[in-house]
Amino acid sequence: MAVDVHKTDEGARGLKGRLAVLAEPDFRRFFVGYTTSLLGSSMAPVAVAFAVLDTGGGGTDLGWVMAARILPIVLVLLAGGLVADRLGSKRVMLATDLLRSCVQAVFAVLLIAGHSPVWAMAVLVAVWGVGEGFFLPALGALVPHVVRRRGHLSDANTLLGLARSVSTVAGPAAAGIITATWGPAVVLLADAVSYAIGAAALARLTVPRRPAGGEESLLADLRQGWSEFRSRTWLWITTFHMGLFNLLVWAPFLVLGPLTAQHRLGGARSWGLIMAAYGAGAVLGGLAMLGRRPRRPLAVATVATLGWALPSASLAAGAAITWTVLAALLAGVGAAVCDTLYTTTIQHQVPSDVLARVSSFGAVGAFVLGPAGLAAAGPIAAHAGTSWVLAAGALWQLAAGAVVLAIPAVRTMGLPRPPAATAEVPPRPVPARTPKNSVGEPDGPSRKTAAGQEPR
Repeated sequence: MAVDVHKTDEGARGLKGRLAVLAEPDFRRFFVGYTTSLLGSSMAPVAVAFAVLDTGGGGTDLGWVMAARILPIVLVLLAGGLVADRLGSKRVMLATDLLRSCVQAVFAVLLIAGHSPVWAMAVLVAVWGVGEGFFLPALGALVPHVVRRRGHLSDANTLLGLARSVSTVAGPAAAGIITATWGPAVVLLADAVSYAIGAAALARLTVPRRPAGGEESLLADLRQGWSEFRSRTWLWITTFHMGLFNLLVWAPFLVLGPLTAQHRLGGARSWGLIMAAYGAGAVLGGLAMLGRRPRRPLAVATVATLGWALPSASLAAGAAITWTVLAALLAGVGAAVCDTLYTTTIQHQVPSDVLARVSSFGAVGAFVLGPAGLAAAGPIAAHAGTSWVLAAGALWQLAAGAVVLAIPAVRTMGLPRPPAATAEVPPRPVPARTPKNSVGEPDGPSRKTAAGQEPR
């Protein structure tokens, strides 16, 4: 009689079994280094904001500096995917960690020396953003190479998602205390050290060397990545879904949420509580996903995205702060579930030789409309009303999720069964081409990836 691997594996695994991926040396090294650099990078935006304000800058200056970081990320994502597939993800990530470590160290030195005009800060965070844009596509392509047992891949993505979620809660809190006590320069120095630790961990990884590059041009490589991306119905549909979510739901929530909190819920303290609940929900969702391998991962991920409608709906309905906090908590759970399942699916279904390029197309699709949503939310709300904009976003998210779930390519996509628990599976061979997939979703975000979340 055939054994149901999913049920046997899940039923036999306790917490120790779900953390078994940490026994793999390469993943453990990477996880420690990546988590350290995540904590540093989640602290840095707080330090940058107060560095601008401490030098006499106002809201306009701060907006320009923040935009100077986000715009380069979007502009170089496709190039990042191309370079990672040509040179190898490890090399690209190592270079970007070293680049960002140097940028933050220079930034800190300028602040200590008292010579930090706004234009210089904008230039530095722009270079920082370039590093982020090259790092993101390479990250998703590296993970399958440092997780040698395919059955551990979902748990690896869950742990990385947990690290991102915890850092978004702990990093800003720590940065606020350090900035208030010793100033923003100390935070930026700590971030520089965290990137150096991440680089040291990457340098010790033993990943397969990339084969010698062919004669294809960069344009041909880009076309191949696009062909692989668009040939998978499940991939481009869910990317489109995420992009519109950022435009219509998350960007208005990030802009109009603080405004609503200021007018009706008690101000910044309440907004901080709402966002902290979102981060806590993501942590809970990540913990719940450890050891879980649903047979229809994209269907589960799409159902999880319905939770993103709840915070906007709560604010639009004029609910009390308690209900909005609960809604944000549930949305955070959904974000973690969606992120883990989507990332694992794309790593299983897309060949490793084009994975970075395909990931970069997905990231561009997720990010590109976010800035427009952030810019348009305020003016539209001034004309139509804040509650109307938030309610429209919530209703759209519910309707869009139902439509995506009804698409067979999304609803029926499954993951391959894991190998036996004792079997060591070598890294996946690099196929020459991807066979056509009859069925075949994003991160975002990261790609965690809402418009206002910190990319990494």
